[in-house]
Amino acid sequence: MNRFAHRGLLTFCLLAAGIGQALAHSADEHAGHDMPAKSASSESTQVKFADVTLMDQNGQPVRLEKDLVTNKIVVMSFIYTNCTTVCPVVSSIMGKVQKKLGARVGTEVQLVSISIDPQRDDARRLNDYARTFQNGPGWSWLTGSSQSINATLKGLGTFSGDFKNHQPLILVGDGNSRHWTRYYGFTDPAVLTREVEKLSGQRNTHAKHTAIAMEQQP
Repeated sequence: MNRFAHRGLLTFCLLAAGIGQALAHSADEHAGHDMPAKSASSESTQVKFADVTLMDQNGQPVRLEKDLVTNKIVVMSFIYTNCTTVCPVVSSIMGKVQKKLGARVGTEVQLVSISIDPQRDDARRLNDYARTFQNGPGWSWLTGSSQSINATLKGLGTFSGDFKNHQPLILVGDGNSRHWTRYYGFTDPAVLTREVEKLSGQRNTHAKHTAIAMEQQP
């Protein structure tokens, strides 16, 4: 083996070892996380939005359904700022979705990240955390009282009772429908973007059919 090949093999081994250490890091924070080694999957679901007041990263009161979801195509994740393994990956995936969709985020599309650790994650903390991942408007980071957050998570079917054992999960859906898709694991941002495009196409088709039907009325 020549010197360059040996150096390349050594570099690969060091990278592999580093990745292994990173996945093992902070096991106490994520005792239930087995998702890094598990393939992503998805399923259709129905959601319900609790009628409670939450707070965004700017300290502004927010009603999730009324202010952020209605009339928008929504990509939603669940994180907490002390999380050092799964949550940064999920937030990075969301950031890539934002980049892929560009100016549509904040107009047609809304991104939402909800803290599942509201006792520690106040607005300032979320704001600081968001800067690492967010590129532009249209992405709301939400916290609130424990009661409001728990009611919200239960309605969305994501309440676990132990935030340290939560699974990587992203919801995608049309805010005008109760039918959404759950994406478990570390889902490719391109998959999420395609789902947004599909929902957008369905909206446009429905709007055209509605317009044609109205034109044909006597």
